[in-house]
Amino acid sequence: MQVLVTASAHFAITSDGTLWTPSEALSYGFWTRYLDVYDEVHLLARAQLHATPPKGWKMASGLGIKPIPLPDHQGAWGAVKNYPSIRKVLSEVLANPQALHLRVSCHIATEVKRLLTPKRPYGVEVVNDPYDVFAPGAFKHPLRPFFRWWSVRELQIECAEACAAAYVTEFALQHRYPPASEAFSTHFSSIDLSALAFVAAPRILHPNVQPLTLISVGTLAQLYKAPDVLIDAVALCVQEGLDLKLILVGDGKHRMELEAQVASLGLGERVHFCGHLLSSALVRYELDRADLFILPSRQEGLPRAMIEAMARSLPCIGSTVGGIPELLPSEDLVPPGDVVALASKIREVVTDSERMARMSARNLETAKEYRDEVLRERRNQFYRYVREMTEAWLKQKN
Repeated sequence: MQVLVTASAHFAITSDGTLWTPSEALSYGFWTRYLDVYDEVHLLARAQLHATPPKGWKMASGLGIKPIPLPDHQGAWGAVKNYPSIRKVLSEVLANPQALHLRVSCHIATEVKRLLTPKRPYGVEVVNDPYDVFAPGAFKHPLRPFFRWWSVRELQIECAEACAAAYVTEFALQHRYPPASEAFSTHFSSIDLSALAFVAAPRILHPNVQPLTLISVGTLAQLYKAPDVLIDAVALCVQEGLDLKLILVGDGKHRMELEAQVASLGLGERVHFCGHLLSSALVRYELDRADLFILPSRQEGLPRAMIEAMARSLPCIGSTVGGIPELLPSEDLVPPGDVVALASKIREVVTDSERMARMSARNLETAKEYRDEVLRERRNQFYRYVREMTEAWLKQKN
């Protein structure tokens, strides 16, 4: 049986029909996990035509993974302008009697759901929370409050009407977007950690090494990961006499304003923007050079970047949003958007080497729970259930 899977990311597509992604996490190997249960994956995603693959991008399609490209577009206005073309593609692909997996929240998945015939089964994979995506400070648009209300409402409907629901969190997303009482429900992270992702043992920390290096990994296309809050917190710590450096891994449209923020705070020698790194190995190199990972996000599902940092046995500080409290104990958390609380937490941690050693050991053990061999069986149970429900529906329909 074939399966249609929606993707919210932006891809490139070359004339030979190959799909390309800048994210190693969304490359070909990620989508092949569906082939444990299905015969072929149809990947429905926005894709821009390129004569040649963008430099450094990874293949996202290949044997068993067939792209179904939609016009590449940004935001609500882009979706409106391209709606006739999007609707045509969706109507054609939904005529195929295949299983459906909607990775949500995503307006493409929402449009697929709207076009489904009554009682057609589908599974949802809840990977983020639009309530936090459209929170104040995380997203700048005059219609932000409407987008927040509408997206939350749509996701609640999508989860309530799905035959099966999988969440990247164990509790957090389920509370806001509950499945139907009769639906199959499970949880598993979409992260795929190979043996190379892990260090062999917790870090040996050396007290009084200066400066200490902080690191954060995340897109700068929006301010979801709150790099602006982190920069302000580092400035407070430096004013109080701490010798710190900050590495920011990621890129996007807000980079210039963040660089201006760094300059205005006199942190030019202390903050380094790495840009987007093209491989996991390069990210791991930066993580291994750092002393403390910080993700003060305004919104999250279950942060891949934090789990990767934990696998390198890095001490971590996070905010109290999404699935982060499922990864870190309360003493390593701060409220989102609170510069003073974040600066205070950084100071607490970096001035206590014994605490950092405990955090390192604990985080490494927690990360081991997200190895692929641990998550695969739960994931395949979910896939099998959606397939079986689809086969039963098709049999009844015929």
